[in-house]
Amino acid sequence: MKLLVKVAIHTLLFLAIARLLPNMFRIDSLATAILASFVLVLLNWTVKPILHVISFPITFMTFGLFSFVISAITLELTSFILGSNSFYFSSFGAALVVAVILAICNSIINSYTMNNFQKRV
Repeated sequence: MKLLVKVAIHTLLFLAIARLLPNMFRIDSLATAILASFVLVLLNWTVKPILHVISFPITFMTFGLFSFVISAITLELTSFILGSNSFYFSSFGAALVVAVILAICNSIINSYTMNNFQKRV
């Protein structure tokens, strides 16, 4: 269930960001957005922890800001897996901007859902 919620949130965020930044980020269809969000969730679950362990010294030296670069790398990996024709970033900088926007939106969504969850319990 938690996987499906993350996929749905990432799908909506991908569609919104693609509409917000049309010259930097492109998604062809809703099906591509769903598939991309599913691939991204799987990469965040498998590859991203390995990248965080490998890059721990750099992340420590940059006070955690290098984690945005790791998120951009996973977004570029998602683009590579899906093919650059349907899920496309104009540059690595564009992937970095999308990673920052995703992180901000996810933190807002998580804080909202955690506040509602804590009120119920």
